[in-house]
Amino acid sequence: MPWLDVAFHRALIEAVLVGLAAGLLGVQVVLRRLAFFTMAMTHATFPGVVVAAVVGVDLYLGGAAAGVLAALAVVALSRRRGHDPSTATAVALAAGFALGVVLLSAQRGFTKDLTAYLVGSILTVTTEDLAVAAAVTAAVALSLALAGRVLAYTAFDRDGARAAGYRTGAVDLGVLLLICAVVVTAVPAAGTILTLALVVAPAGAARLWTDRIGTMTAAAAGIAVTSTTGGLLLSRGLDVAAGAAISLTATGCFAVSMLVGRRDSLLTRWRARRPAGTARPDAGRFPEGG
Repeated sequence: MPWLDVAFHRALIEAVLVGLAAGLLGVQVVLRRLAFFTMAMTHATFPGVVVAAVVGVDLYLGGAAAGVLAALAVVALSRRRGHDPSTATAVALAAGFALGVVLLSAQRGFTKDLTAYLVGSILTVTTEDLAVAAAVTAAVALSLALAGRVLAYTAFDRDGARAAGYRTGAVDLGVLLLICAVVVTAVPAAGTILTLALVVAPAGAARLWTDRIGTMTAAAAGIAVTSTTGGLLLSRGLDVAAGAAISLTATGCFAVSMLVGRRDSLLTRWRARRPAGTARPDAGRFPEGG
């Protein structure tokens, strides 16, 4: 049917945009060890979605508002002395999802299906969704381009960055808000439950191939786009859920990198453990740069 082809073309564009945004920002998530926060963010947006559905406004706007509040709460709690950031994140995760369930259960007779928000429905994206995805992708790319050095500095040496005069708290908040934007943007493709794999897996896979941040970021974006478009094509060919196919494709890329990546993979560990006298499979080749 003609409308199905148009919907699929829209979904393909959405997959590329979401893959770029998730891959670019995913490197910062991995380097800063914010995977748990990203998972918390996917749950913390749920009460905003429920409120938006009850009131009758856009679900993604409600999710974004709840995500911003959760990010501010995590930053405020983690800056208090004696509070572990992971503890604050766990509290935000549990409280956010529980609040959403309470709000939903309190609405007797409420029949609106929120399944698409939880697991994704990429074939139903609209032109407005594409515009939002393009804007968020551009914002992520611009932020990394303008503040890439500051982000790397604060990620690897927070004390040094603070001594150099950088406002690490503001940088952290900026990264958390970008994560919130990407999570909400990725919802049509993978849903809140499956978005974590799309953000973390490509960056984790890229890190197993290179230790240069620029190369890692480019590789993560490429792997993420391959995961979103490849998963979408698989879902159409096999007639399975697109969000699940996308997440499984991203997970598969990470698994392959864990096996044969150039850095700290099972293959590199096996080579390092071989006896010194064992012949190397690349013996006789010129070394890199030779």
